[in-house]
This record gives sequence, C-alpha cells and structure tokens, in this order.
Amino acid sequence: MQPSIQALLAVLPIATAGFLLVGLNWPARRAMPLVFLLTAAIAWLGWDMTPLRIAASSLQGLVVTASVLWIIFGAILLLKALQYSGAIRTIRSGFADVSPDRRVQAIIIAWLFGCFIEGASGFGTPAAIAAPLLVALGFPALAAVMIGMMIQSTPVSFGAVGTPIVIGVTAGLKNDSIEQQLLADGSSWAQFLQQITDHVAILHGVVGTLMPLLMVVMMTRFFGANRSWKEGLEILPFALFAGLSFTVPYMLTGLFLGPEFPSIIGALVGMAIVVPAAKRGFLQPKTTWDFPPRSEWLADWSSKLSNGNGNGHHDDSHLAGMSLLRAWTPYLLVALLLVLTRIPALELGALTKSLSFGWKNILDQQGISASIEPLYLPGGLMVIVVAITFFLHRMQSAALARATREASRVLLGAGFVLVFTIPMVRIMINSGVNGMQLASMPIALAHYVADSVGNIYPFFDAWIGALGAFIAGSNTVSNMMLSQFQYGVAESLSLSAVVMVAMQAVGAAAGNMIAIHNVVAASATVGLLGQEGQTLRRTILPTLYYLIATGLLGMLML
Repeated sequence: MQPSIQALLAVLPIATAGFLLVGLNWPARRAMPLVFLLTAAIAWLGWDMTPLRIAASSLQGLVVTASVLWIIFGAILLLKALQYSGAIRTIRSGFADVSPDRRVQAIIIAWLFGCFIEGASGFGTPAAIAAPLLVALGFPALAAVMIGMMIQSTPVSFGAVGTPIVIGVTAGLKNDSIEQQLLADGSSWAQFLQQITDHVAILHGVVGTLMPLLMVVMMTRFFGANRSWKEGLEILPFALFAGLSFTVPYMLTGLFLGPEFPSIIGALVGMAIVVPAAKRGFLQPKTTWDFPPRSEWLADWSSKLSNGNGNGHHDDSHLAGMSLLRAWTPYLLVALLLVLTRIPALELGALTKSLSFGWKNILDQQGISASIEPLYLPGGLMVIVVAITFFLHRMQSAALARATREASRVLLGAGFVLVFTIPMVRIMINSGVNGMQLASMPIALAHYVADSVGNIYPFFDAWIGALGAFIAGSNTVSNMMLSQFQYGVAESLSLSAVVMVAMQAVGAAAGNMIAIHNVVAASATVGLLGQEGQTLRRTILPTLYYLIATGLLGMLML
C-alpha cells in the first residue's frame, strides 16, 4: 500500500471525528459510534487486522473505559458529598475572601491546584476534580470544562509523578542498541533521560508561563457579559506572576531533581506564593470581574450541576459553621493519598495495586492485555476519602446515599460515549500487527508527515506528539508509541535526539487538551455531555499556541 494511502486511511477516523464534533457540532454520543465502526472497517479492510484482534482491542478498550469511569465516579461522588455536607459552601466563601474576582479564582483553582493534582495523579484527574469544583463555585459548566482541559498541558509531562517520562519515554525508546551507543559515547541511559527531562522542563517552563493568562483571556472572551479579550488582559501582571510562580520552581526541580516532582513542587511553591499575594490584592486590576447574571447565561453554558444556588441543585443554606480547613480536608486527603501511592519507595502504591483485575493476551492475542486496579486509581482513593468525609463532616446516611445515586446516574451518559471512543483508540494503536506488515496507523501517519516536510520536520515534531495524545488521550501512550520514531528521525536528519524526543513529550502533553475521551470525561463530571464539540472548538486555540511556540523554541534549540 502506498504511504499516502496509508496516511489517508489512518487520518480518516481522526478527521471524521473532528468534522462531526467540531464542524457539525454533533454530540459525542452520536459521532463516536460511527467513528468506531469506521476505524474497525479500516483496520480490517485497509490494515488486514484479523477480526479477532480487532475484537480483542475493543475488549481492551472496555477495560480501560472502566478505569476512566471509575475516576469520573470518584470525582463526582466527592463533589456531591461535599455539597451535601456543606463544605462547598464554606470553600466558596473562602475563595471570595481570597478574591471575589473570577479571573483570580480560575488561576488559583485551575492553574495551581489543578497542576498539583496532575503532578500527583495524571489520568485526566485535574479536570475531573477542578471542573466540578469550579461549577460548584458558580462558574458556567462549559467554562469549567474548557478551563479544566487547559490544565492538561504544562504539568502533564511530569504528571503522575513523572510517568510520561519515566515510563512513557523509557518504554518507547530504551533498548540494547541505544544503550550500547550511549555507552560508546561515554554516556548512559540515566544521563540521556535526564537530558530529555531538562529540555522538557525548559520548553514547558517557557511556553507554559502564559497559560494562566490564556485561560483567563478565553474565559472573559467566551463567557463574559462583554465577550472581551481586553477584560482578560487586564489581569496580565497577576497572571504572569502566577505563571512564573509555578514554572520557575517547576524548571529548577526538573533540572536538579529529575522528572518525578516538577509539577508537584512547582504547584506547592506557586500556591504558597500566589494565594497570600492574591489576598493582599498584589498586581490585581482595580476592577473585579464576574460572569453575567445567571439569567443571562446561554442555554449551553449550564448543566444540572450548575443550577439553583450556584453550588449544586440542592439547598445547603441550613449547613453553616464549618471551618475552611475542615471543608478543604477531603481535597487535601486526596492530594496526600495520590502523592503517597505514587512514590515507589513507600510501597503504598504496591499495596493498593495488590487488588487488580486483569486479562492477559485477550482472546489469545499477543500483546493485548488490560487490567484495572480500583484502589490505586484516583477513583478508588476519592471513594476512600468520601468514606472518611462521612465521619469528618458528620454527614447523614441519607445524604451520602443521594450523593451516590447522583454520581452513578452521570456514568450512564459518559459510559455510552467512552465504550466507543476508547476501543477505537486501542484498535488504532494495536493495528501494527496485521497481515500486510504495515506500521500501526499512528506510526504510518507520522512517517508520512516526516517524509513530506523534510528538513523542517523539527517544527512539526511536537505536532506528531500531540497527534499521538489526541488519539490515545495520554501523554504516556503517545511517548511509548512515538519516541522511537522521533529518535530515528533525529538520527536521519543529524539532529539532537534529546531535543527531538523532548519536543515529542511536550507536544504529547499539549495534545491532551483536545483528546476526545478526556473532553468526554471532563464534560461528564459537570453533567454536560453532548457539548464536546463546543469545548474542542475552544481548546484547539491554546493547543495551537502550545505547538507553534514549542516548534519555534525547539528549532532554536536545534
């Protein structure tokens, strides 16, 4: 099969999904079943995958779907429990005391708290936690999802305690021949990986510093009464201050401590600096910005989680007197458990992983396996915290039962979409084993792009990484799929493999902002399924910024 035909067939499911979701504004529940069938047909007829391997890949996708739904359930259950306990009311008042300005609140919750959750957990958890929290504080649901998706950029390469680098790049690139080549050059794999980490930290640090400003500018433009870019730019000094408060310690941690803790330490230092400064009004504009009155919101801004009094669709006015520390304790416990279970030396992660349900070589297909670890996944940790919150906040059993019912109902809509989206992804990734000896669909598409653009390929390096993340919904998986490819292109063009692989990792982080199943998952947590196209149309803007800026910086490095 000609490379151009391979590329055309490989891109067809992606293009179709984009056209249906963004172009025609179809809800994902209508678009993704069709895209799944199209992908399966291309895999069978174009790639000569066996029906059994396609079926095994689909089953693998269903197990992964169960993991994603478990995270969604945990996030919604935690939010609902805090609404019924009255904690959200206290948290909302606490943010008003820091600053009544929604621009400042978005930066603190999404940029700083969200980056910390990403550093500790990954798995799309920041959007699953931050988006419903923003809704509970009175943000339009559609704005909360947009902001939640934009979190999944700068901190992602070092998310889940460095998993995209430590696991993703290592599994995708490390082999005997590369190790021998490094040894011959007087280096080692550990030094090579640290050099990649250094460049990833610098690229993200420079590009990511503007992300808080971009979040706020897009929020005021698309969700303000005046639809104004200028109202977002008014907070430029504070946004840059918040950006640097995260990215400077983030870069230093990457350079001196390695890939495990840049996002965690960057966010902790950032919060310690920015929150007290915000309370004092440091670098903030004289005007206070808020969303228009709820009666003026467009119909597609809201969900059932953002009706009524602004912190849910039930009245908690009878709940009062909870301290701010007690109200925040469940979120602090989630963050603490995420960190403790992700540090290998503590072995708590191994303990939580001991409960695992898996299926190896599904339908006897080599290399297609899946497992779910309910206690290790963020969803399990959030359920544990809900159980603690029941006693900590002296909740009534009936309130916890209502919270559980409401969280369960949300899964029905999200589950229907994800049972098509994630199996589609797994078919594309597993298509490398076929009767025609073709590379997998993502690799075939990457090869075609590299061959087409020639010597200017380095500018598009990060775009290929983003494509991998768009398909897989994961920086780690994109790095696994494409690091070897990027290394090979670097050698063929006589360029630095360190910089090329680093750009791959940064692009893969940016691609998470437009990954379809991440958008579906974030939308589900705020009860906004069916509006995925609206979110994608907006998050493609910061994604383009990230890829263009990374491409230009990478070219300068090279």
